[in-house]
Amino acid sequence: MSAPSEPGAGTGAAAGVVRVRVPEPGLRQDVRAVKIVLHRELLRFWRDKLRMVSGLVQPVLWLLVMGTGLSNLMATGGAGSGVDLRTFIFPGVCAMSVMFTAMFSAGSIVWDREFGFLREMLVAPVSRSAIVIGKCIGGALVATLQGAVIVALAGLAGVPYDPLLLAELVAMMFLGAFALTGFGVMMAARITQMQSFFAVMQMAMLPMMFLSGALYPLHGLPAWLSVLTKLNPLTYAVDPMRQAVFARLDLSPALQKTFSSGVTWNGWLVPVWLELLIVAGMGVVLMAVAILQFRRAE
Repeated sequence: MSAPSEPGAGTGAAAGVVRVRVPEPGLRQDVRAVKIVLHRELLRFWRDKLRMVSGLVQPVLWLLVMGTGLSNLMATGGAGSGVDLRTFIFPGVCAMSVMFTAMFSAGSIVWDREFGFLREMLVAPVSRSAIVIGKCIGGALVATLQGAVIVALAGLAGVPYDPLLLAELVAMMFLGAFALTGFGVMMAARITQMQSFFAVMQMAMLPMMFLSGALYPLHGLPAWLSVLTKLNPLTYAVDPMRQAVFARLDLSPALQKTFSSGVTWNGWLVPVWLELLIVAGMGVVLMAVAILQFRRAE
């Protein structure tokens, strides 16, 4: 006869089983995923002190070295206008600082793909759109924090420390950084090698920078160059910041028109609110394209 089974003998194996509960996909989980990706971006930025310092070197060189050199050149040539060129290029330097930081932040996607971390995020029980949104917002926030340091140097460029002006500049930088991060994430979704990504980004960033009016006035340009500046999305991020700065300066209408003439479409002056709407809309469209590409990714 077989010995009677003791109570609970058949459940010993089941008792040692660890049950894993996978949360149901939903809005709550997507919001949590956005916060996690955003927090990760901030941690990576804070821990990489070399990246923080190197990201400030180039804008400071443009502002202090090139701006001072050009101002002295104009004064020596007798073309002084009472406008410090460091003041003029200050909004462009702010835009360039967030541009480079936003692009490099988007490049971390390629890095995550090479090391397999991206695949772990894509198989998580959250919407892939949440990952892209968190990446875009996180990259924009990191770039804005970097650009805020340049804004703190406003006094060195002859820009008044007006609290409202500084707040406007930071808000506009975030909007531009969001659009640029969306562009970088869209490109990173298709590029699999880090070297290729930075080569493409450099090829895209340099024309955007030089055709945005960041370093020269948009007034009185040749027709072909004027058309290119109007087709450049970065132009609509630089011009509102320049108009905000020059609105606080005591200049004659002639100098205002020369150095802060705004963007015109066939003679019609594009208002600042429309320029900001263009930048915001561009960011949303680029992020939407990036989401579609990530949904198709394996």
